[in-house]
Amino acid sequence: MKVRDVIKALEQFAPLPLQEGWDNAGLQVGLTEADVSGALLCLDVTPQVIDEAIASGCNLVVSHHPLIFHKLSCVSDADMVQRAVMKAVKHDVAVVSMHTNMDNAKGGVNYKMAEKLHLSDVRLLAAKTVGDVECGSGVIGSFVSPMAADDFVKVLKDTFAVECVECNQLLRRPISTVALCGGAGAFLLQEAMSCGADAFVTGEMHYHEFFGLEQKIQIAVIGHYQSEQYTTEIFKSIIEEKCYGVRCLISSVNTNPIIYF
Repeated sequence: MKVRDVIKALEQFAPLPLQEGWDNAGLQVGLTEADVSGALLCLDVTPQVIDEAIASGCNLVVSHHPLIFHKLSCVSDADMVQRAVMKAVKHDVAVVSMHTNMDNAKGGVNYKMAEKLHLSDVRLLAAKTVGDVECGSGVIGSFVSPMAADDFVKVLKDTFAVECVECNQLLRRPISTVALCGGAGAFLLQEAMSCGADAFVTGEMHYHEFFGLEQKIQIAVIGHYQSEQYTTEIFKSIIEEKCYGVRCLISSVNTNPIIYF
C-alpha cells in the first residue's frame, strides 16, 4: 500500500470538495508514492505527534485539524507548526488532514458523536448537496428514552470524558431530540431550534450566544477537543476496511491546549 492509496480511501469517504472554502484539508506534507509503514491517527499534528510516528515506525500521520492552516512564509524552528513540518520532512513522514470534509460527510465527525451517545434516527441537521454528494453541517437524532437535563449532562461528561460542561439554565422538560456539531458549531444553534431539538451540543460557543434561550433549548458545550476526539476511530475504520494490512495506531498524545483546574 502506498500513501496515495490511504489518502484515496479517506477522500472517497470524505471528498475534498466537501470542505469549507476557508479550509486546507488534504495532503499537508510528504510524498504520496512512498510505501506505508504504518498510519498514526490524531486530532492535531504537533512535533510530539511526529516524534510518536517516528518512534512507532509510522511514515504517515492522519489528522483531523490541518497542520498547515495559515500560509507559511518560511519553514524554520520559529513555531510549533514549522517545527512539525521540518521534522516530518526530515524523517519522511507524510501528513494528511481530513477536516471540514470529514465534518460535513455522512458518517463523519458528528455521526460519530451521535453514535457515542446512542442516538437513533440520526440525520443531517443542515443538509446540502455538493455535486451529487449529500452532505451537511451537524446532525440531529433522538434518545430511545428521554432523560432529565441533569442526567443528560452526566451522560455527556461520562461519554466524552469532560471535566465540566458549559450549560445555560437546565431544561425543565425531558430531553429527547438532540442536535450535535463537533468543534465550533454555534452557527447551527438556530437551525437546531428550528428543527425542534431539545438540546444542542457543540465544542465551543461565545458568551453572548447563551443569552435569551432559557427553557427554549438546552445548550451543552463540552470543549472543542473533547467533541472531536473520536474522529480517529473513523480514520481507523476506513483505513482498516479499505487498505488491508496497513497498521493503524491512535495517537497517545493529548494535544488539547486547554487545561481545566
